[in-house]
Parts: sequence; C-alpha cells; structure tokens
Amino acid sequence: MYDTGSTAFMLICTMLVLLMTPGLAFFYGGLSRRKNVINTMFMSLMVIGIVGLTWVLIGWSLAYGGDGSSPIIGGFDQIGLSGTVSGMLSEAASVPDGVTYPSVLDIAFQMAFALITAGIVTGAVAGRMRFGAIALFIGIWSVVVYAPLAHMVWGGDGSLIGGIIGALDFAGGDVVHISSGLTGLVLCLFLGGRKGFGLKTYRPHNVPFVALGAGLLWFGWFGFNGGSAFAADDVAALAILNTVVSSAAGMASWMIVERIATGKPTLVGACTGLVAGLVVVTPSAGFVEPWVAVVMGLIVSPVCYFAISYLKARLGYDDALDAFGCHGIGGILGGILTGIFCVPELSWTGLGGLIYTGDPALLIDQVLGIVVTVALVLVCDVVIALVVKAVFHGRLRVTDGEEALGLDVSQHGESAYPAYTGLDA
Repeated sequence: MYDTGSTAFMLICTMLVLLMTPGLAFFYGGLSRRKNVINTMFMSLMVIGIVGLTWVLIGWSLAYGGDGSSPIIGGFDQIGLSGTVSGMLSEAASVPDGVTYPSVLDIAFQMAFALITAGIVTGAVAGRMRFGAIALFIGIWSVVVYAPLAHMVWGGDGSLIGGIIGALDFAGGDVVHISSGLTGLVLCLFLGGRKGFGLKTYRPHNVPFVALGAGLLWFGWFGFNGGSAFAADDVAALAILNTVVSSAAGMASWMIVERIATGKPTLVGACTGLVAGLVVVTPSAGFVEPWVAVVMGLIVSPVCYFAISYLKARLGYDDALDAFGCHGIGGILGGILTGIFCVPELSWTGLGGLIYTGDPALLIDQVLGIVVTVALVLVCDVVIALVVKAVFHGRLRVTDGEEALGLDVSQHGESAYPAYTGLDA
C-alpha cells in the first residue's frame, strides 16, 4: 500500500509547481512595458499548451523512459504515455519496495518543471520576438534540450551528468535555471536589442503585478524544492526550510546592495532578490545546512545585481527581463556552491562538499556538470534558433513598426488597458 502522507504531499507539490507558471506570467508582465504586457504574459502562459503536449507525446519518454542505462536520453518506450494505466494498475496490485506514492504522479510533477523552465526563457525576448517564432522554438526546445537534459541529470546511474560525472542537482540548477537562462541569452543575441536599448531606461509598467508574481513564485517554490525529496520526510522539510531562509537572505541582500548603489531600495529589486535567493538554493536545497542557505542568499544578490546592472550594459546584450542575469548566473553560482557546502551524509553520490571533506572531488564534478550543461544547451540552442529562423524566412523579430506599436496589438490584436489614452511608459 502506498504511503498516503507522501502521496498527498507529492500531489500538493505538483499543484504548487504548476502555480508557478501563472505566477511567472504576472512577474514578467509587471516588468514589461504597458504596450507589451499581454504578449509578455501570453508567452509565459502559452508553454502550458505547447510543452504540456510535447511532454505527454514524447518528452516524458525521452527524459525518464527506458531502463536508465543510456547517458543521453531515456527511451522511446513511453511515447504518448503508452502503458501508463496498465503500469499503474499492476503497480497498485503489488506496491514495489521503496515506492511510497504512485509513479504516475511523477509524470505530472515533472511536467510542471518542464512548463516553468520553458516559461523562464521567454522573459529574455520580451518586446521584440514574433509570437509564432517563440512558440515554435519552445516546442522544439522542450523535446531536444529540456527532456534529454532532465535525463542526463536525473535519469539514474547511467545518466551522463548525474550518474557518470556525479554532479548533484537537487531540484533544477542545471536542468531548470542554467538551461533557461542560457537559452534566453542565446535568443537575445540572435534578436539584437530592443529599439532604444542602451539609450533609454525601460521601467516596469505595473509594480504590483511584479510583487504578485514574485509571491506566487515564492509559494510555488516550496513544492518545487520540497517535492524534489519525493517523500514527506526530513529531507523535504530541510529543503523547504532552506528555500525560506535563502529567499529571505537574497531579498535582504538585494535591498542592501541597491541602497548602496542607487540610494534607494525598490520593491522590484526586493522581488528580484527574492527570486535570486530561490534560484541559488535550488541545486542544493536538500544537501546543505540552513546557515549555508543564508550565505547563499547573501552572496547571490550582489552577483546577480552586478550581472544585471553592469555586465549586461558592458557586453551589450538585451536580456529584457533578466532571465540570464537571474536564473543563468544564479543557477551556475548555486551549482558551484553545492560542491563547497554539501553535507556528505545527504549527498546522493556519497561525496561531500569541500569544507567538510577537504576533498575537491565533488566541486570538480559540479563544475564539470555545469560545463557539459552549458555546452549542450549552447549548441542545441543555436541549431534550433537557425531552424526556426529559416522557417520564418530569416526573421525572428517583429518589424520596427510592430515593435513601436506594441506587441499586444501587433501580435494579438488586444490591449491590456483599452481605456488608457496616455503615452506608453
């Protein structure tokens, strides 16, 4: 018989992670310009319709099908979720040892991860990418990049990153944050900057939306990290506690940095720091002590603030809503810090962090895992972008006239504020 407590816990965690995608839509929508808010929110939400289908049709099978021996992909034995019901019935008839909840629940839980990861990508291209182009890109990307990467990290002993290399990723530092942030950066480079980028300041059009979205993300993240323990146990409790304290430290640290840099802390900055704190602890939420989670949150905000406020301007890439600056940079930092602070007894591989063992083996594994992730994502992203660009006759971004008019009207024929007659901010 299944453990009813863990089953209920995983059901709740799945619903919490699913809530993160609408939360991201509000977060990104508030950060966007008034004339682009519908398009920005729609890009975040459309992944439900696209990735939800690709996951059912082939993504789950590529990520978690097969016998776990392949280093790159799972298999093709569960395409279209074939055999799901028969497998569920046979499993329920005699629950295998160590199985505490129905394995069919994993399909929905991991789908929620695929949805939010794809949604993060869209923030980087806000205000200038053709809707059809980003939709096609995300559909291909979810199959070619996300699903194989999920297998390489979480696919078992034979998987490349999590098994052969031995890198740890508790809830998605590589799979979710580095992959989405880096993909956003690649698309930025393909698209070029928005009109006026570097010459004028783009201000969030609705700060309360940003706060609402950050709150929903914060709430959903407890299912994101807590559920990655796959049981209602002490590791899940530790992951949730670490999620709380790292996000708190990230917010506090961002407010301090912003106060020093600009003279005034802002609500948008505080919300960004909250998210950065969540990102950095994701790879290690179930592996580190709470004081380490605090340190991680305190460190990540200055690093991400530098990437967003200075590095972006210096290098000239237009990451519109800072998907790379927050998720890419934060995910890389979190993965490296895992190799330093992981408690040996909590490690999936038995290797502990540098400060506990004095052995750099885990840190080396973490860095190598990140390097492999970055290489895979970069190569695949470029190829997919070129394919999508060819499909759309060489043009990924909207015309200058459509960009000036706003993507809400030009791409969707809608207006978020039809009674508003003032100038756009």
